[in-house]
Amino acid sequence: MSFSRVAAWKQEGWIAFFLWLLPFVMIGGGIGYLLVPPFVPNEKESAFPDVSVLLTGKEVLPLAPGEDFEDKAQTFVRQYLTTPFSLQIADASPSFYTPEEMGAVLDMPRLKKLVASVLDPSSALIRIHQQKKAGKPIILPLPIAIEHDRAMAFLLHLKNRIDRIPRDARLDLERRQVLPDEPGRRMDLYATLGCLEEAFSSGLNQAQVVVEVVQATRTSSLLHGILIDDVLGYLETRYVRDLKHEERTFNLRLAASKIHGYVLLPGETFDFNEVVGPRTEVNGYKVAPVIARGEMVDGVGGGTCQIASTLHAAAFFAGLDIVERRPHTRPIFYIKMGLDAAVAYPTITLRFRNPYPFPVVLYETVVKGIVRAEILGPARRQTTTFVRRINEVLPFPERDQPDPQLPVGERLLVQRGIPGFRITRFRVMQEGASAVRERFNDVYPPTAQIWRVGTGNPNLPCITEENKRPEYIADEYLQITQGPTVHTPRSQEVEKGGGMVERKFPGKYGTYGWTVREGLARPLVDVGGRLKPQEEAAVPSKLVLP
Repeated sequence: MSFSRVAAWKQEGWIAFFLWLLPFVMIGGGIGYLLVPPFVPNEKESAFPDVSVLLTGKEVLPLAPGEDFEDKAQTFVRQYLTTPFSLQIADASPSFYTPEEMGAVLDMPRLKKLVASVLDPSSALIRIHQQKKAGKPIILPLPIAIEHDRAMAFLLHLKNRIDRIPRDARLDLERRQVLPDEPGRRMDLYATLGCLEEAFSSGLNQAQVVVEVVQATRTSSLLHGILIDDVLGYLETRYVRDLKHEERTFNLRLAASKIHGYVLLPGETFDFNEVVGPRTEVNGYKVAPVIARGEMVDGVGGGTCQIASTLHAAAFFAGLDIVERRPHTRPIFYIKMGLDAAVAYPTITLRFRNPYPFPVVLYETVVKGIVRAEILGPARRQTTTFVRRINEVLPFPERDQPDPQLPVGERLLVQRGIPGFRITRFRVMQEGASAVRERFNDVYPPTAQIWRVGTGNPNLPCITEENKRPEYIADEYLQITQGPTVHTPRSQEVEKGGGMVERKFPGKYGTYGWTVREGLARPLVDVGGRLKPQEEAAVPSKLVLP
């Protein structure tokens, strides 16, 4: 056998052997591939950037043995949310709250995205850092969200503490001095919220409350040289001074103090609610009787209407433009019907305008049972007349309230009924040979007469005090004139602003007993048919009782 044939035979053998072995190698390799787990790089070891990562100013990377990146980041954020945060408030001392108290919460989806970005070398976060800040620590923004409703509730509470209404310059009428104006301040809610969001995102522990200074309308410079030599218009009303009405008297003085010395510049409009402000316990007002839907009830700030009514009458006689004024829902005993002015914060107010080319000053005091309002200015030249005519009366309804605390058959008057009135008012302003007349119409709804009717045991004692208010009377025609040419009857003094004269025609409605005579009411009688004490002088002796 030749050498070449032997070599060929050997080569063919090796090929055959290899072909025989190949399937076994492939099967073994496949089994080995399936049995051996694939290699997965450890993100916590190999995927972390080669620089430190900071969150809330603390190093969140690199990790200590056994630490988890996401858990560690969560811990840092939660610690920040419960750490005291300083709020810088204008020139006051800082206040401290936690971000959590201010509405901040952990934004978990955002935290997960930040973690993923740090671990991904191709993320925008890593690429930008390598381009601009290579070798420096990566500073992560805080993954914090703000719950809007909670944050706004917190900021509104803060705003109530911070906001201060500017105080206009005033005249101290007793010392004849100008009291300087005081600027106010107003917190900007949304600008402050923006500052908080920025501070939270940056991990800061303080932020500035954005406060705007509000300047007073009337500065001290405007008030120098004001003439208050005379009284342009005035009126007095009376109030009860006993202990039962102590809270009401307090409210009278508090409301009057807001008005006393107020300067009304030419063309300006005075707004009672704006100047006096909310009648709340926070502002110092006390609970006292007020009129609500024609009935007397207890309410905070009771008595304020008397201040407004007296001031309205003074402005009326001073010739100021009455811009807005509402009558009460029932006639008032302390002032003539037609001169009153109802106020209720913030919906019902009194507004009047200064039509003169000079400033006027409001004066109102509460002293020894008398509320006195004046409008002060230069020498008074105008005489003003108030005229009121009753056009129609409206009967009042009667209502019984069953009361098991009263014996059967007993009737106690809780609220005295007052008829309604439709009236016409005039204001005549005369200066020299010229005169101006204005006409107004008012409606006063009737006030229900309310009885408590006993339904209880007939042996029960009757200890409830009855309403002793007398019948309301009003002259059918009334005229009041006030001015420099008028002299007050039986007065020995020359009054500033002139005197005041009242002329009236009682007519049908100006004497006691008129509601019975006109068929609008029955006499008040007890269970035995006898006249109640408040009726004895009012009902004519010849009247036949039912």
